[in-house]
Amino acid sequence: MILYSTKNAHLKASLEEAVFRSLPPDNGLYMPERIPTVSADFLRQMDQLSFNDIAFEVSKTLLEDDIPAADLRALVEGAFDFDAPVVPIEPESHCLELFHGPSMAFKDFGARFMAALMSYFLVRSQKEIRILVATSGDTGGAVAQGFYNVPNISVTILYPSGKVSDIQEKQLTTLGGNVKALEVDGTFDDCQALVKQAFLDTDLNTKYNLASANSINIARLIPQSFYYFRAFAQVKHLGKPVVFSVPSGNFGNLSAGILAAKMGLPVHQFLAVTNRNNVVPSYLDSGAYEPRPSTETISNAMDVGNPSNFVRMTRFFGDEWASVKNHISGYWFDDEQTRAAMRDLHTRTGYLMCPHTAVAYLGLKAYQATASQPTTGVFLSTAHYAKFLNVVEDALGTPDVPIPERLAALLDKPKVAISMSKSFDDFKQYLLQS
Repeated sequence: MILYSTKNAHLKASLEEAVFRSLPPDNGLYMPERIPTVSADFLRQMDQLSFNDIAFEVSKTLLEDDIPAADLRALVEGAFDFDAPVVPIEPESHCLELFHGPSMAFKDFGARFMAALMSYFLVRSQKEIRILVATSGDTGGAVAQGFYNVPNISVTILYPSGKVSDIQEKQLTTLGGNVKALEVDGTFDDCQALVKQAFLDTDLNTKYNLASANSINIARLIPQSFYYFRAFAQVKHLGKPVVFSVPSGNFGNLSAGILAAKMGLPVHQFLAVTNRNNVVPSYLDSGAYEPRPSTETISNAMDVGNPSNFVRMTRFFGDEWASVKNHISGYWFDDEQTRAAMRDLHTRTGYLMCPHTAVAYLGLKAYQATASQPTTGVFLSTAHYAKFLNVVEDALGTPDVPIPERLAALLDKPKVAISMSKSFDDFKQYLLQS
């Protein structure tokens, strides 16, 4: 796989270079120069395949020039011991549950595959890598779990103070070992800016081999495409056009879905659904992209005012607004609407949703209410509801929401985090001295 920078198509890199570099030298994003398509036989037969069979076939289609098939199969088997089930909720709405991995969030798919891929390359090169990652919640926990005690890799996680849930914070501050957490006095956008600036700093790059586990890294997007194929395989027998409703913050998840579609997955429509941080739905309405400071909401993992993957999302469509709008519909909902959806669906069906899942559900219902034809709607559940326990209990008006044991056990563990300002100079000095 050859990749190019979104800012300069002449700046190219191999897969291994892009994985470890994370960002091109010009601060663009890496994009595949060519997107191969899966075979028609695979699309016909994938409803008979397991998640790992699907993941292997998709990754082989993309990466067969970089990694031998036998090694790829071993990477897939080592990364994924969990599935991505689609659960029927209503006649035309289904929930793709992406929280069955170790951190109980969709980021497990990207983090575990990326960790396996980096480890594979590191064995050959004998390099040591320092990973920097900004998180608005779930990325940190998934990266902490995925890279914990992986040889030759150390991890520094930056998260915004007071803007992640208690369980999310414990997931990224209680492991120790090769995982360090920095509690930043700022927003997720501030954390993300620190990470991006670090990759462009000469002193830091002289001392360390830096890499990112955020969705800016192409190694995160590739495995996230797997579960779109897996979801489609589970609903294709229904015989209707398939619509994916994606709760969106940094837009890596949606970009991965578009990658799947470009590889041949017959998706009828994508829905880009956000909370009040609605810069992309606004862009889809007007054609003008206007980033702004993020606003705090109950769906905190989506509190992003300048999505890193926006340029990838549009580049898939040649940066043509009309083409983007033709394939992606935008919706946004406020906290009051989100709480009401969580409460309503639970009352009617007994199904519990985290606030991000509820936003995706609302987007799907809004789309289907005006669609010109019946569709099979799949809304993505990006995290287990118990990771947002206070929000769920408040929305439902009950303190008796059940918590899985592996999450409940975290609450008694001591938090270990280093306080950090949003000044890059402070961050740089910490890295140089640690």
